[in-house]
Amino acid sequence: MSGQAAFRLVALCAGLMGAAGVALAAAGAHLPEAGRLAAASSMLLVHAGAAIGAALAAERGVVRRGGGLAAAFALVAGASLFAGELALRQFWGKSLFPMAAPTGGTLAIAGWLALAVAAVWPRRA
Repeated sequence: MSGQAAFRLVALCAGLMGAAGVALAAAGAHLPEAGRLAAASSMLLVHAGAAIGAALAAERGVVRRGGGLAAAFALVAGASLFAGELALRQFWGKSLFPMAAPTGGTLAIAGWLALAVAAVWPRRA
């Protein structure tokens, strides 16, 4: 995948995450006992912006390009998995798979760490 296509894919995913985050916040405000939705909404909204930021930092050369894009995709995947698991449990009482939420959370943490490494890793001459 070309760099431009990767940046566009991150932007697409972040836009969908943002929309889903707002929708989950609205649902959580109107449904009784919807505590899981607030956490899912927050994860999506925060990480959507972070993924865009990581991709832009990679595109602008602020962080190492490959590491920045890897971080962006890890943030998208981790937050989406975490939030998807919480929403699925809330609405249908089912799980994606065992340990889905912790797996998503761990992936999001890895994305943040990848962004930090991409910021300090020296560029090739």
